[in-house]
Amino acid sequence: MEKEMNFFDLCVAIGHAIGRGCAACGRLVAHMVRLTYRYWYVVVTILILAIAAALYYSRKENQMYKMNAVALLNGPSIQQFEQTYAPLKSDQMLPQEAAIEPFVSEHVATCFETYRVIDCLNDKKPDYIDFKRKSQPTDTVKVQMRDRLCLQFVIKRRDMDRVPEIEKALLEWLNSNQAMQESYAVYKKNLAEEVAFNHTQALKLDSLTSAYYFFHPTAASPTNYGSNGVNFYGDRRVRLFLNEIYEQHDHLQMKDYCLLLATAPVTLENHFSADPKVINSRMKSLLVFFLLGWFFGCTIAELIDKRKAILEWLKR
Repeated sequence: MEKEMNFFDLCVAIGHAIGRGCAACGRLVAHMVRLTYRYWYVVVTILILAIAAALYYSRKENQMYKMNAVALLNGPSIQQFEQTYAPLKSDQMLPQEAAIEPFVSEHVATCFETYRVIDCLNDKKPDYIDFKRKSQPTDTVKVQMRDRLCLQFVIKRRDMDRVPEIEKALLEWLNSNQAMQESYAVYKKNLAEEVAFNHTQALKLDSLTSAYYFFHPTAASPTNYGSNGVNFYGDRRVRLFLNEIYEQHDHLQMKDYCLLLATAPVTLENHFSADPKVINSRMKSLLVFFLLGWFFGCTIAELIDKRKAILEWLKR
């Protein structure tokens, strides 16, 4: 009969497993140190080669940077954009006629990714980009924006002058998609109508700050009611105070800004800019190549140390 394990026994078992794993790692490191001491000429030679490879890999013209830009979706949904962008992410089934294809095939631009843009204040303005992918669609505090995405790709320092060409080709390829063009046409029409309506209503806007309201009381009579008896902005009895006026003008400015940017299904709020942190920095490359070189050197030293046993095993 199996014995049931409670939570304390589970913690003890996990602790013992972690302890055995740490002890095994300690024995491995100790064995590698002994091999390094006994066959230092082998390990040191490989370490020198590894350091030389690291210096060559992290040379200035070969340094790699992440390029980021925030894309504004004028009509297309996130899902529609991701479906169009998928061939670029996987580097497969990218059409030969695509404007971005030469840059991908020549490996000028690599590692294309998208990240969600987060709106913490829920005011339809971006606050930060979720590079760690920790946000959730159901989060009501860190809201994922539905009309913005961060686009990212990796490029080498020597190809930095080709970033404007890549940006132009990327937008040309995305905006040539038929489904995204149809979504954009509907969005642009609705947005233009909304902007026109907002400007018309803003001209009719009256408040306690208007001298016309006080000196022309006959004009303040209700003249514009809906079928349900609700006043519109055109009714001069509707009094908006200063904060409400500011909110209305903020809304107008936001819609005007959206209409100004809506020149294509996908536009960029900013040009692609480089992350100042180098992907293959000198110190990082030296550390990684040193550890790999040490491990590889110790592996060769182990083979040399066990060569007689290996030869006997091969002769069986």
